[in-house]
Amino acid sequence: MRTAKFVTVALILMAGLLSLPVMMVFSASIGDMPISLTDTTRAITNGLGITHYNLPRVEAGIIWQYRMSRALMAACSGGGLAICGLVLQSLLRNPLAEPYLLGISAGASTGAVVVMLLGVGSSVVSVGGGAFAGACLTFAFILLLSRGMGGNTGRIILAGIAGTQLFNALTSYIVSTAANAEQSRGVMFWLLGSLSGVRWDDAILCSVVIVAGLLVIMRYARTLDTFSFGSEVSATLGTQVTAVRIVLLLITALITAVIVSSIGAVGFVGLVIPHVTRMLAGHRHLVTLPIAFLAGCHFMIIADLISRTLIAHQVLPVGVVTALIGAPAFAFILYQRGAPQR
Repeated sequence: MRTAKFVTVALILMAGLLSLPVMMVFSASIGDMPISLTDTTRAITNGLGITHYNLPRVEAGIIWQYRMSRALMAACSGGGLAICGLVLQSLLRNPLAEPYLLGISAGASTGAVVVMLLGVGSSVVSVGGGAFAGACLTFAFILLLSRGMGGNTGRIILAGIAGTQLFNALTSYIVSTAANAEQSRGVMFWLLGSLSGVRWDDAILCSVVIVAGLLVIMRYARTLDTFSFGSEVSATLGTQVTAVRIVLLLITALITAVIVSSIGAVGFVGLVIPHVTRMLAGHRHLVTLPIAFLAGCHFMIIADLISRTLIAHQVLPVGVVTALIGAPAFAFILYQRGAPQR
């Protein structure tokens, strides 16, 4: 039985790793100007410096400068949100925990907008720095609020929902009062989750931070396994509970901040993907973390493809697509878990 499960997990990982570059190339070939997979592949290998095919400059520029950077950002942000959701659900022992519901995304959005539109600290920190500060301050506020409400994980979720509404309202107020009509439209579209303005600098920064964060989290995989039995059990097994929580929460806040500062707030990825991953691979974090990352990558690439192709000559915010897919999927998972076993 264990051998069969090990083979299944290995096959899932292998399939995810091998199909990811194929998905990215396919995504880069789709758009208002359809480009063949052959020319897309050649443009990508040209951009990587591997080959020097003679391609039309416009097509090569669209593939390499716009679509490929967008595909990389979609993959990294989806994977990053998925591992953040998995870590938060394990730390808080609550299946509803994720950056969006806990207010981390909302706080990061507020911090980014404060820097972008009000210019607060713009000479010292970047938009990403403002998003990180907003994410950390928001989560600290939510923990304090939940402690005043009793401190259990259910109260943390309720405090997160309250914090989300508060910081969304603050963001809307800043945008309404400090931005002109054109800025307001651009910022509101970005807040719904937009990959339209992504370029290589954003994609590379996001990739480095998320992959580094994943590697650090992987070092705590066995520790996260013990949290599933409760913090008291984890402490008796020799885990420094407070220190581990601080490290992992800071990493999730950093990953969320980098993603939000680049593409805005995107929900349901960190909520649905961890549940799907556990259904496929069980609860061992040494296995579920890489699978959740790969599943998040694929999910976000598919969501981006839908956002660009659902309506002709119009791009939808990717956060709208993830919500349209994620909400029914999560409802189905809850129904399956709550259904009586025969």
